[in-house]
Amino acid sequence: MLVLIAGVASPLRAQMDMQHPMEMHAGPLGIPETRMGSGTSWLPDASPMHAAHYMLGRWTLMLHGKGFFQYDWQGGSRGSNQLGIVNWGMAAASRPLGGGQLQLRAMLSAEPWTIGSRGYPLLVQSGESYQGAPLHDRQHPHDLFMELAALYERPVARDFGLSLYLAPVGEPAVGPVAFPHRPSAADDPLAPISHHWQDGTHITFGVVTAGVFTRNVKLEASWFNGREPDENRTNFDYAGRRLDSFSARLTVNPGPRWSLSTWYAYLKSPEGLYPDESLHRIGASALTTQPVGTKGTWSSGLIYGANDQIGPGPLASSVVLESTVDLGGTNSFFGRVEYVRKSAEELVISSVPPTTQYDVGALALGYLRTVGTVAGLVAGVGVRGSLNFVPSSLDGAYGSRTPVGAAIYLQLRPADSRESGMKMNGMPGMHGGSHD
Repeated sequence: MLVLIAGVASPLRAQMDMQHPMEMHAGPLGIPETRMGSGTSWLPDASPMHAAHYMLGRWTLMLHGKGFFQYDWQGGSRGSNQLGIVNWGMAAASRPLGGGQLQLRAMLSAEPWTIGSRGYPLLVQSGESYQGAPLHDRQHPHDLFMELAALYERPVARDFGLSLYLAPVGEPAVGPVAFPHRPSAADDPLAPISHHWQDGTHITFGVVTAGVFTRNVKLEASWFNGREPDENRTNFDYAGRRLDSFSARLTVNPGPRWSLSTWYAYLKSPEGLYPDESLHRIGASALTTQPVGTKGTWSSGLIYGANDQIGPGPLASSVVLESTVDLGGTNSFFGRVEYVRKSAEELVISSVPPTTQYDVGALALGYLRTVGTVAGLVAGVGVRGSLNFVPSSLDGAYGSRTPVGAAIYLQLRPADSRESGMKMNGMPGMHGGSHD
């Protein structure tokens, strides 16, 4: 995906008149482009954004994405290892239309081939399936089509606007900004083990979202297909499905460095292996980006998410605290600590009733060193280590109460204007697009 972005970006850059730098203008109601996260979610305005921007007539084109060429090793009885590439790439084209702004998006991933249908090893991870069985201790690959969507936003008063998001593949108003696009997780190549308690709906086949927003507040509601993607990662998962689930989300940005959000969703039959099980999902998040020195940023996220399966059974909660400190674009330190309550069914523990609950956790720390810029892409070399926590009753399954994991990787992402040497103070009408 990143190679494709670089290949498209080079001729576009060559066509630009370097004597006429592009100016960044705010979107509807003066909301900056940096606020937009995945789907229709918001980030703090101060969030860093690494993307390439171009003008094509009245259209503004943004290209961005990320690739992690990684060796992933997970220890213990359930661990394994893999050499693979975690990746995604996105193009977003925007233009003024009818007094508002239209944005068309396409986001793709080659993970069905670069990490395979089973995904990559990740201890105590759960969610989705492979060959008709639940995936466990692995993170599933992203689908080839991660987002195909249109977003229209229009101000209707001095401080009031309306939005409509239509996505054959997209993200409903559920959860925080999805983990691949949060600055607080930007340099971590591996997913949170709480993914399916918080932002697991970020690839959904069929979404309609309507919203109202002011300069600092947005209220939105979604109607969508509640089924998670199946194990065929290259098709469109519409067969036998309809828009059967709904959600609402309230987001408040009290200042440029904070974004606060809370949500509720009803998910109809999300897991294909358990078609009779539906659930409620609730949660809240606080995301922040603070300056560090003259060029650095410190981005953090505190996220709570819970699944409440309809019928008997307790509420299953999760909490994540994650942070990334970028010291001027050269050195980056990151970490994540999380707690999740998972069932024996989700962890595939066959020796006990499937409703048995386990409290599990993970601590991860890592470092990324930027080593150079080539063909519009910034390269960095990173390392990540993790310590996982399981109860004594799972000692036999995992070989330890504290199994460990590690990864080394090469990261590629688009250069921003500062890194590419291009003077781009901005783009007209830009408001959308996901962060890396």
